[in-house]
Amino acid sequence: MSSKTKIVVLHMKELIYTVIFAVLGILLILLLIFMFLPDKKGKDDAAETMQYIAGVYNSSIKFNDSAIDVEVVVDNNRINSISLVNLDESVAAMYPLMQPALDSISQQIYEKQSTENIVFSDENQYTSTVLLNAIDQALEKARPENQTE
Repeated sequence: MSSKTKIVVLHMKELIYTVIFAVLGILLILLLIFMFLPDKKGKDDAAETMQYIAGVYNSSIKFNDSAIDVEVVVDNNRINSISLVNLDESVAAMYPLMQPALDSISQQIYEKQSTENIVFSDENQYTSTVLLNAIDQALEKARPENQTE
């Protein structure tokens, strides 16, 4: 018997430490890879999720010799406020359904966050249509693709 038998003694404590450090090293490498790997979404998706550019946008409505501005306040993804600006008392007296029609339309727009499928009554159908068109024009100005830099 010429072969010499070698006995290797492994301490359990050293084996456990080696496994723990190997696992931590692998986790650290994976963390660094995920942190510095470029996102697949990128900046284009951020612009696509943004529906509006935040701000205050106006659209005018002409009634005889006076103009009324419809003011729409938006932030990036929400329509926050819709109101009438430059509404004289004489115009309000001549068109008494203007403010109630705007209140009804704006309430529906706040709930839906869209001007699609807005329902209005038959008694103020034409006033509501004019107001809805003015709101659409103001929202069109707020869209990112319509902004010039």
